[in-house]
Amino acid sequence: MSLVTELAILVLAGFVGFAVISKIPNTLHTPLMSGTNAIHGIVLLGGLLLMHEARGWFEHLLLVIAITFGTINIVGGFFVTDRMLEMFKRKPEPKPEPAGDIAVAAETDGRPEAKPGADS
Repeated sequence: MSLVTELAILVLAGFVGFAVISKIPNTLHTPLMSGTNAIHGIVLLGGLLLMHEARGWFEHLLLVIAITFGTINIVGGFFVTDRMLEMFKRKPEPKPEPAGDIAVAAETDGRPEAKPGADS
């Protein structure tokens, strides 16, 4: 293929990708992020396997960059997924506050309570 054809495919793929991603609702973000993590895991594994077959410093440099970006995307994806899942966890119920002196005084009309076994 010619360079112009390859650039046209790249640009059209970018437009199609943007159109598809912009239509996804927020509730599907977490499952899609998990799928993206799996895909980048494959990219990372492929880069590591190709490292010993690379010839020359330029190929090694490209593989190191691909492995680095793949790792960053995997780790970032797991952080985002974890943060999204935290949003769906049930929040703990607040504990009732203990009754203060005012509530105790209101219940006893301000008089000290009689202790059992004490003569009044």
